[in-house]
Amino acid sequence: MNRNLRLLARGGLLVAAAGLAGCSGTGGKQETSGPPAGGDEAIPTPIIAVAELSPTQGNDVRGTVIFSQESDGVHVVANLTGLTPGEHGFHVHEKGDCSAPDGSSAGGHFNPTNMPHAGPDAAQRHAGDLGNITADAKGEGHYDRVDSHLSLEGDHAIVGLSVIVHGGKDDFTSQPSGNAGPRVACGVIELKSATP
Repeated sequence: MNRNLRLLARGGLLVAAAGLAGCSGTGGKQETSGPPAGGDEAIPTPIIAVAELSPTQGNDVRGTVIFSQESDGVHVVANLTGLTPGEHGFHVHEKGDCSAPDGSSAGGHFNPTNMPHAGPDAAQRHAGDLGNITADAKGEGHYDRVDSHLSLEGDHAIVGLSVIVHGGKDDFTSQPSGNAGPRVACGVIELKSATP
């Protein structure tokens, strides 16, 4: 969890640092003429979205997934508990709805370009194909990668969609969803910060 908090705090610290830089040497008043000190533009607030995962009916899986927009894609960091040991399919789904007891209200994998299901390193895949998250003997799973198929802004933004964790391993080949078994957790992706 500390890693998750650091990622969220990073956005707040950048905003605070930009605000302090604008106030230094002016007696608490922000100057309105000329560029910021050094001629550089103000530091933009990073775009961050978060999905808080809750268990589907009869399951105990919970956790947090943080999405941070970077120049080469979206940095995805997930920390989950309550999993059975082993690999579990991990995907972004097309609807931001976790109301069904079995998670079916989240729809299928997010696939705006109508590609076949595949693994996260495949050139042609669903945008939502994140692969598998591996749980240890205590049922805890961690995921950390930058995904070039995802975005937090634009026509194919994932904000407002959902994250699903499955009960079994994604085989990366079975169509349309990798034969990963039942949905054991679901969470809606919500925007936490964005550039002004």
